[in-house]
Amino acid sequence: MQLYSMPSSGNSLKVRILLALTGKPVQIIDCDYGSAALAQAKADGVLPYGKVPALVLDDGQLLAESNAILWYLGEDSAFVPADAVTRAQMLGWMFWEQYNHEPVIAVRQALVSYPHRVADATPERLADLLDRGHALLQVMEDRLAHHDWLAGDMVSLADICLYGYTCTAGSRGGFDMDRFPAVCRWLDRIAAMPGVLDA
Repeated sequence: MQLYSMPSSGNSLKVRILLALTGKPVQIIDCDYGSAALAQAKADGVLPYGKVPALVLDDGQLLAESNAILWYLGEDSAFVPADAVTRAQMLGWMFWEQYNHEPVIAVRQALVSYPHRVADATPERLADLLDRGHALLQVMEDRLAHHDWLAGDMVSLADICLYGYTCTAGSRGGFDMDRFPAVCRWLDRIAAMPGVLDA
């Protein structure tokens, strides 16, 4: 398999983490913003929606969207709960990540990290994203204050999915992670899993 991945992207990171945790062999092709590799990937038609991550399977079929790739790679693994209700709860967190968490947590990180986004980083927008992001992190805190994992009693795709941008929420996004001790303990649990920090 080949994974087209942006090194600084949380959406790419979570796919790399699951690949590391499952031990699936893959060739990773780094596609930084504005790079020749990204332009070539678009020209070659291997990015179905024009963005990374994208996974090219051994038979040449293409998969896009990070959470869809997670679902494919996680199928029949311990990262997908066997119980139907817990599995649906896991999917709920994954949908919430893309619809609520990522558009705030990841966007604020992008605005303060990428030079090409600086024009959009107005003080008003950054302040709004900060407030909204803290409210979203509180949703996670409320769950993780009483549970080790987001869905069920074991690590699942939901945890890998939410780790992608939460792990850099403080360092890149400026969110006050001291307000969320349970989230920080959860981040440490995931980071301690074999291969995660090297992904």
